[in-house]
Amino acid sequence: MDVKAEIIGMAKNAKAAAAALSRVSSKVKDKALLEMADELLRQKDVLIGENGKDLEYARTAGLSEAMLDRLTLKEATLNGMAAGLREVAALPDPVGKVTSMWKRPNGLLVGRMRIPLGVIGIIYESRPNVTADAAALCLKSGNAVILRGGSEAIHSNLAIARILQDCLKKTGIPEAAIQVIPMTEREAVYEMLQLEELIDLIIPRGGEDLIRAVVSQSKIPVIKHYKGVCHIFIDADADLDMAWEICMNAKTQRPAVCNAMETLLVHRDIASRFLPEMADKYRSAGVVLRGCPRTRELLAGVEEATENDWHEEYLDLILSVRIVDDLDQAMTHIERYGSLHTESIVTQNYANAQRFLNEVNSSTVLVNASTRFSDGFELGLGAEIGISTTKLHAYGPMGLEELTTSKFIIYGNGQVRS
Repeated sequence: MDVKAEIIGMAKNAKAAAAALSRVSSKVKDKALLEMADELLRQKDVLIGENGKDLEYARTAGLSEAMLDRLTLKEATLNGMAAGLREVAALPDPVGKVTSMWKRPNGLLVGRMRIPLGVIGIIYESRPNVTADAAALCLKSGNAVILRGGSEAIHSNLAIARILQDCLKKTGIPEAAIQVIPMTEREAVYEMLQLEELIDLIIPRGGEDLIRAVVSQSKIPVIKHYKGVCHIFIDADADLDMAWEICMNAKTQRPAVCNAMETLLVHRDIASRFLPEMADKYRSAGVVLRGCPRTRELLAGVEEATENDWHEEYLDLILSVRIVDDLDQAMTHIERYGSLHTESIVTQNYANAQRFLNEVNSSTVLVNASTRFSDGFELGLGAEIGISTTKLHAYGPMGLEELTTSKFIIYGNGQVRS
């Protein structure tokens, strides 16, 4: 069978599975999810072994440390995957939920009911944990999913998929509800992106180049974010101890992810008290600083930040730093250079906090907290299918509800239109 024929076959099977899923109860879906969580842990040695094959290939291919970090399956990673599956099982099922109901003058009762999107295609790099997270969210929301991971993670993804499909089979759910494309040819992605009559939505997860390539080739609607240029603004009224801790966490806890801080903005009135100690903390953690002229006057040994740096998603221990005159200048910087992903303000000034929340247009905006909380699991979504910086039809971390749409339901009593 050629690539095109195989992808079409998978998509047809997914469409049939999606139809069958509409008849599966929440109880059965939850049972499958809990069994998946248990089975992933029972087979952790198998999964780590398969992941080892991928890591060996990735190192030979010269993948960056950031990509290797995303690719690695450790026991802690598997525990997190299982926890995510269990949390999704515990969440309310959005399918069938009537979100509103009103009565028209002619007596018609009109409402909205949440329904699955149908078949979702997900294209992603490294991160084999995405295979389990995405499968869980799609299953619970009644969607069939076709997963296409990167060639660097093929052994890990196929091993995870086999476990998940076995659990589907045990609970009477069609195995085609969760499928991983078993080939690494780029042609497979192109063919999937042409199937607008079989696949309802594409979600790419990965680097900016991957996402732009998907958008340019897809005939199917795409939910995306190109990159995460996340900012933290340290206001003049910030608690310094809090600010130091938040900024360390946002940059160093896991620098290779899209919700890590990439640019630090500091109010000029607090810069001389905040930045020297912050810089010492960063240097001790191996962070390279690139600063504006005022930052470089204040801190010795800081590299010059170029115009490109303000746009950059480093995904590494590199941080751009700019001293700004006030809140307005900070928000202007974010509007110009931000990617609509995540921004945070550290302040004890309520009015400034509210202005930041109301006026910054990004998909996640925080007060006195690390940007690392822009994550579906951390926000109580169980897990996330991705982060959207497009406002149609979802914005920010996407969980169960964002994987559904709504249809109108109408109760009549013989009404006809005149």
